[in-house]
Amino acid sequence: MNNKNYCKIYCSPHIHSSETTGKIMLYVIISLLPALIGSVYFFGIYAFKVIITSVFSCFLSEFLFQILMKKEIRIFDGSAVVTGILLAFVLPPRIPLWITAIGGFLAIFLVKELFGGIGFNIFNPALTARAILLASYPVEMTKFINPLDYRIDAITSPTPLFIIKENLTQKLPSLWQMFIGNRPGCIGETSTVLLLIGGFFLLYKNVITWHIPITYILTVSILSLVFKQNVFYQIMGGGLILGAFFMATDYVTSPITKRGKIIFGIGCGVITFLIRKAGGYPEGVCYSILFMNSLVPLINRYTLPKKFGSRK
Repeated sequence: MNNKNYCKIYCSPHIHSSETTGKIMLYVIISLLPALIGSVYFFGIYAFKVIITSVFSCFLSEFLFQILMKKEIRIFDGSAVVTGILLAFVLPPRIPLWITAIGGFLAIFLVKELFGGIGFNIFNPALTARAILLASYPVEMTKFINPLDYRIDAITSPTPLFIIKENLTQKLPSLWQMFIGNRPGCIGETSTVLLLIGGFFLLYKNVITWHIPITYILTVSILSLVFKQNVFYQIMGGGLILGAFFMATDYVTSPITKRGKIIFGIGCGVITFLIRKAGGYPEGVCYSILFMNSLVPLINRYTLPKKFGSRK
């Protein structure tokens, strides 16, 4: 038997899959389309400009980095597009486009490519870029407007979680308004129903599993009941649904075992609620996921199954 035929029979890998990075990223992009269309409907064409700017900035930053570092050009795997859309989704609807472009550069250059590119980054690129932008441009990053107000200089309006945290007298949006997305907030986080459609699509395609989203949302819900907070406003009033289905489930920055995913989801839920309840910010999704990202190597280490036949 020649070596070629030998390898066909005996050489690893023995298990093959039709799934590729490009195919998975395509599924994620498709899952984000309902919320993307909804964001343009609620916040106008300027929100679409923010999304396009973010995607273009991510795409260009990745391309230039790979050219300068003489690395393999792999910008067409769709990962930069996904990062750009997710970054835009966690930005205010009237954020200046130049700040959006800076965010895209930070997400790709600082968080992703400097760590080795896709598959090697420690933290979620979109959320890390958002955290940096919030620290650098706090005024611009906290300007939210009422949906369907398409004026560029629209009057700012507080988010539901801010109204609750600061005990403002302003009327909260109804549960129905929050369910469909008719409330102030970041571009892609407001519509619960559209995000759930995308999240269920990812579950159907086996791109993600239920472990992180369900445990994340369930933990926040239980803590809300224990501390006598309105559960529905805690679930739909911020970025919890977006974070649970699309951010926390990132392959690279989340645990690889089922038990690890559950621990990760619970940790995200606890930290999110603690920041909302006792922290200085009305929202804690971004920082909770980033904090748990840092613990992923430790979680993986202690939740990996033992090797067959191994001893303690």
